[in-house]
Amino acid sequence: MHEVVPPEMALAYFQSILEVDEGYFYLYLMQKQFDFNQTEPELIKLWEESGAFTPPDGKEISASGKKPFTIIMPPPNANDPLHVGHTMFVTVEDILIRYHRMLGEATLWLPGTDHAGIETQFVFEKKLAKEEKSRFDFDRETLYQMIWDYVQVNSDLSVTQMKRLGASADWSRFKFTLDKDIVDEVIKTFIKLHEDGLVYKSERLVNYCTRCGTAYSDLEVEHEEREDKLYFIKYDEITVATTRPETLLGDVAVAVHPNDSRYKHLIGKAVHLPLTDREIVIIADSSVDLEFGTGAVKITPAHDQNDWETAERAGMNLHETVVNHQVIDTTGKMNKNAGEYSGMSVAAAREKIVNDLGEALVEVKPYTHSVGTCYRCHRVIEPLPMSQFFIKTKPLAEKALEALDNNETIILGAGREKILRHWLTNIRDWNISRQIVWGIRMPIWYMGEDRNNFVVSVEKPGEGYVQETDTFDTWFSSGQWPVLTLKLNKPGDFEAYYPTSVMETAYEILPFWVMRMMMLGIYMTGKSPFKYVYLHGLVRDEKGQKMSKSKGNVINPLELTAKYGTDALRFALVMSTVAGQDSNTGEDKIRGMRNFANKIWNAARFVSEFESENVKENVEFDKHLREVVDETTKHLDALRIGLAAEYIYNEFWHWFCDSEIELAKKGEISKVQLKDGLKTLLKLLHPFAPFVTEAVWQELYSTEGLLISATWPK
Repeated sequence: MHEVVPPEMALAYFQSILEVDEGYFYLYLMQKQFDFNQTEPELIKLWEESGAFTPPDGKEISASGKKPFTIIMPPPNANDPLHVGHTMFVTVEDILIRYHRMLGEATLWLPGTDHAGIETQFVFEKKLAKEEKSRFDFDRETLYQMIWDYVQVNSDLSVTQMKRLGASADWSRFKFTLDKDIVDEVIKTFIKLHEDGLVYKSERLVNYCTRCGTAYSDLEVEHEEREDKLYFIKYDEITVATTRPETLLGDVAVAVHPNDSRYKHLIGKAVHLPLTDREIVIIADSSVDLEFGTGAVKITPAHDQNDWETAERAGMNLHETVVNHQVIDTTGKMNKNAGEYSGMSVAAAREKIVNDLGEALVEVKPYTHSVGTCYRCHRVIEPLPMSQFFIKTKPLAEKALEALDNNETIILGAGREKILRHWLTNIRDWNISRQIVWGIRMPIWYMGEDRNNFVVSVEKPGEGYVQETDTFDTWFSSGQWPVLTLKLNKPGDFEAYYPTSVMETAYEILPFWVMRMMMLGIYMTGKSPFKYVYLHGLVRDEKGQKMSKSKGNVINPLELTAKYGTDALRFALVMSTVAGQDSNTGEDKIRGMRNFANKIWNAARFVSEFESENVKENVEFDKHLREVVDETTKHLDALRIGLAAEYIYNEFWHWFCDSEIELAKKGEISKVQLKDGLKTLLKLLHPFAPFVTEAVWQELYSTEGLLISATWPK
């Protein structure tokens, strides 16, 4: 039943929600609550169709003299759905992009995905295993095509998910690390490095994962503290201490410190190697730790990096050592040089050798030490001798250090520049050969079976040549990402947008990716690829614990956006964060940010319906609003994202809502002033909470276009 009211009451009500502007009547009837599930997809479509994400091509920008602002998106691996770490980088970068777009700059956020080499092949092999299949069931071309098809599905999925998180990237410039033009340029860079004498092939000890079936560089080895055993084994009159008794079959010497009075008289003397008919010599080397074990260590160059270097210093023939004394193969089993232990797994061989040592095994003690493991499957890394291609990194690293010295690139995140300098100063040559199918195949050609002489060429040099089966380390292609994505895009993009403004990424890939982008970017262009490096930390749970499936504390970003809205998740992730430091985020925090999004909506509803007889200007309101604009701008200019989020949150909630709206109710602030203040605050909030602010803007200020394209308050 409808309530009947006098005409004058009805007229008074409608006058309270009508605004007259140049003869037009605007009726504000905002919904009681912000329906993010319905509104967010509509706004994504509206933004994309508006062209707001796509700046002019570089040729136009260069001609206009407009200031560019560029971020190259860290390409997510094209093998898995997005996780909360991806959500963090999308949020931080989108905040900066929306801010600089509103400043009126030529703002480019260039997106893409990464083929991710071994990571993708590893994930795909797990998929095959569920189907009771293996990578060995397929030839190279078939396996590559199967992974390609798998990646295309997931790559599309990751793009859809990033859009759902509000990423206002220029999708028309999207690149994939295995796009043909990218692949061609990656190969050209390798050829140039070779021509400049920065590539060589060498038999070295490399970090090998016997499960993933590939070598890694030093950077990709994770070190874990493990409880193990220390074995004391008697080699005639000297006792050595080792954690790896199974490799004694490959020993070539025993080393002691030259100043160790206990063993000086034994240096140069031969001792019998247990379980064999061989004798090995006792040598002196200053790298031996007098405090470790007995102060005497066995030297197994084919299976330990330190031992390899000791053997080098001693002038041993390492090739001969590898041929005759490598006892573990790439499958993780003992080889023919292991004699009766041949074919056994490392673990089984260790157990049997310990049993067979008899009285030669003097003692066994518990021992905690750092063990190198595969960053992908976490199996213990096996140091193995292999013939691989290396890049000489010292000349490249020196240029990167100069860029840091000259502030050409500035690292944001306490202590992170020091870490980067450490890696650049102590860098070893980069092993870029990977024994996998999924990736960019190396442009190396051999004549027949001869692997000592090779030709570096884009195409097959002639009849009789066969191509190297190894692929490039995935970081070799992604290390060229800022250069190639701009160079191979729209006309003039590279000239206008390079060097880029900010590289934003997780601090744990500082040496993996940022360092290599600097080295290769400077080598390719003479300029460091970015001015600032903003490093975000790990996103931990609300108790500060690292998220993991085993703990059950992993948060699914898309489930949370469906439950609380994208703005709530974005605000929760960046609120009060500091570059280079970890932060805590849990469902309670996200729920609180959902309440903040509702606060924005409800404040807008009040302002839209508010009437005030006061037409006198409130000077203090305008003065404080000016301070809010200046402070927010200052934080964003200084890349203090977390402080900017915290500041504008507090100012909107506690100043505008709790204080000024209450004053307006008392007639101390006019409707015009309050509405103009809301308009300014929506602009300041937009980079952080783009959906609810755009929704409000379309309700109240739609005649001024889209908020995403509005001008930042001056």
